[in-house]
Amino acid sequence: MGIPENQLDTWGHQGSVTQSAATYNAIKNALESANAAYDAKDFKVFLQGSYGNDTNIFAESDVDVVIQLNDVYFSDVTLLTPADKAAYDQAFVPATYSYVQYRSDVVSVLTGRFGADVRNGHKAIVVAANGNRRKADVIAATQYRRYSKFRSAYDSSYDEGICFFTSERQQIVNYPKQHSENLTIKHQASNAWLKPMIRILKNMRRKLVADGVLSVGMAPSYYLEGLLYNVPSGKFGLSYEDSFVNAINWIQSEADKSKLVCANKQYYLLWEGTPTSWEPSTAEAFLQAVIKQWNEW
Repeated sequence: MGIPENQLDTWGHQGSVTQSAATYNAIKNALESANAAYDAKDFKVFLQGSYGNDTNIFAESDVDVVIQLNDVYFSDVTLLTPADKAAYDQAFVPATYSYVQYRSDVVSVLTGRFGADVRNGHKAIVVAANGNRRKADVIAATQYRRYSKFRSAYDSSYDEGICFFTSERQQIVNYPKQHSENLTIKHQASNAWLKPMIRILKNMRRKLVADGVLSVGMAPSYYLEGLLYNVPSGKFGLSYEDSFVNAINWIQSEADKSKLVCANKQYYLLWEGTPTSWEPSTAEAFLQAVIKQWNEW
């Protein structure tokens, strides 16, 4: 039967941005405090996630913030030639400001501003909602460089990402700027259909969770954005109904799922056992639930 166009149109609308903007500004101002232990260092604060990518829905409230330290960075040099690797090793200067200390300093700054609302989580530093302020997840990250060339500190090539560590010291590397830029480029190439379709898929997920069909966390927004990012731009258009059917049919019948990429184009989207990819079996369970929801509406 399919979900009616008027329902899809409602789901395609972006959620409120006023409270999210105010929350981000409050977090950013706190992180940029002149009293921070890292204040004299090179760092920047920016948005990532649904609000940063304009794919947030009304039911979403979290604001995802990154503070990226550039004076300290981690590297991947596996693509370098032996000569370039030798040049890198010769130029390498060990950091004196550890990641553990840096994260502790970020927690200290946020606690000084928001008090007991701050909790040091497994991945993010969580600032709880309070009054008109929404919940915020703050990632204390350093710059990450995946080198493809290194002749000297002034003659090198690398992809820049972010790097942070979980409470269990697992390193997480991601590329939020590429993710955001690629989504925007694809959104424009699809005549502005992509981001509303992502919001529709997120609302479908929300209802499936509310109905007890899916568990919370089974289909993170990051992966849903990546899933639709892979769909050819020509599959979107005419109506939300046509766009949904065309996109899901392409994913299920035409795509080589092993070759789908995350929106940052740095990782495969569906891959087993990695923190940066979606487990294929989980993704398939989500897709089957979405298809059933559509057919039985």
